[in-house]
Amino acid sequence: MKIRPRRPTRPRRPTRLPSLPRLPAPVLPTFSGRLHDARTATSLGRWLGVAIAVCFVTGVISHYLQHPPYWLADVLPSRPSWGYRVNQGLHVSSGIAAIPLLFAKLWTVYPKLFVWPPLRSVRHALERLSVAVLVASAVFELFTGLLNTVQWYPWPFSFVPVHFAVGWLLIGALILHVAVKYPEIRDHWGKRSPGTLELPAADGPDRRSLLTGVAAAVGAVTLTTVGQSFTPLKAFDLLAPRHPDHGPQGLPVNRTAAAAGVTRVSAPDWRLTMLGTHSYELTLDELAALAQHTVTLPIACVEGWSKSAQWTGVRVRDLLDRAGARPGAAVRVVSLERRGAYRVMEMGSEYADDPLTLLALRLNGQVLSPDHGFPARIIAPNRPGVLQTKWVTRMEVL
Repeated sequence: MKIRPRRPTRPRRPTRLPSLPRLPAPVLPTFSGRLHDARTATSLGRWLGVAIAVCFVTGVISHYLQHPPYWLADVLPSRPSWGYRVNQGLHVSSGIAAIPLLFAKLWTVYPKLFVWPPLRSVRHALERLSVAVLVASAVFELFTGLLNTVQWYPWPFSFVPVHFAVGWLLIGALILHVAVKYPEIRDHWGKRSPGTLELPAADGPDRRSLLTGVAAAVGAVTLTTVGQSFTPLKAFDLLAPRHPDHGPQGLPVNRTAAAAGVTRVSAPDWRLTMLGTHSYELTLDELAALAQHTVTLPIACVEGWSKSAQWTGVRVRDLLDRAGARPGAAVRVVSLERRGAYRVMEMGSEYADDPLTLLALRLNGQVLSPDHGFPARIIAPNRPGVLQTKWVTRMEVL
């Protein structure tokens, strides 16, 4: 039997959109800037992608430490004790650093908004859709996150769940964008990549100057804000909304006693109620008479600031043992504050059993001030500040 040679297959043409009525081309602006090119966009995109990736990963960790699902509640680690501090510092710093990178990237590519026709193929339509979602979600995430650092919420929705959800949308749009643009990214990734070598060599110095300027801007905003969490650089903390040394007893405060409605706590009348197999109550004097422990732990806020301090009080594990709690039991902590999303906090066993977790009565050797939670507050390692409950009045074994 004679076998006929197979005819070579022709390369597939890109799928085109259905033909539409031809519209007259509008008068579009022209751009003479030589740095609106793929090489510059790729260079900025690498930095922006790294910043967004760090911000996303640390944001997910932060979210699950603050709002753990039930299947994570008892396995979240209490060590390293500085873990949340480093994580949240990276989250806020990388988000702030991404803002000038985003501006530079948008400046580089914005002439592409004025190409005609606006959609040339299915691939081109997907590319434009991915860019639209990417830009919208990036702008939303970075600027709502920035406003969160100053605790200004001029929107009608709850910040935390919306910020978390759009974060996933952003990382998904970024992955899709990288996949769609991969050929151009590959061609302009390095100085000696094929696409880069085809660009005019005369543009090299201008491109390096632009990238140096963007790097200087990123360094400036980082250096003047990171001191709120990286205290060795606190002397440069000029633009951050918090300074780690400003506040009662040398420690910042987010939610004051007045804001929480806890303005008159009478020490003689205050009681700590422990609910468990052997429930009991303690006055402040009785609590202060128990074995006291001193630990040095950082307190780290979700808005980005953090600082280490010396805390003195009673181990939570000791209070749970006295209430008849089994090892590995979780605990619910209730505050005196009248309202607020964190008035009631639940603590998993990893934290409750940790010897560093205290019901603190003193801060840096002094009795807690009202804004720091007088007469008693929780301090635990590797926990967001909003879960370090102040003005504690009741603890329940779970």
